[in-house]
Amino acid sequence: MSIFTHVAVGTNDLKRARTFYDSVLDTLGLKRVADLGDNGAIWGKDSPSFFVMKPVNGEPATVGNGVTVSFDAASRAVVDAFHAAGLSAGGEDAGLPGTRDWAPNAYAAYIRDLDGNKLTAYCFKEA
Repeated sequence: MSIFTHVAVGTNDLKRARTFYDSVLDTLGLKRVADLGDNGAIWGKDSPSFFVMKPVNGEPATVGNGVTVSFDAASRAVVDAFHAAGLSAGGEDAGLPGTRDWAPNAYAAYIRDLDGNKLTAYCFKEA
């Protein structure tokens, strides 16, 4: 059972964000399930889970210092593909794919999206 209904990040360029996330989230098996007109888009597997939105207050979207959105990856190869897709789509490297020593079998990669939001994909399976 998940503890969240969804996670949302802000964007200042929804068209670019849709293209970026279509490519990157596809590596994790997530598909765009809805567009919210000029205000946002939603990705998910079985239910709407990840939202990219223009801020409802009309102010520019900003990055939360210390905030990271972490996605579950089915394998280490998927983590690698997530990272590569993020870079290919114009994102920035925020942590190369590799093991993380805070948990057994932790393998992750970090990227920043086009608005600077920090994203990661994690796999906790052995090689």
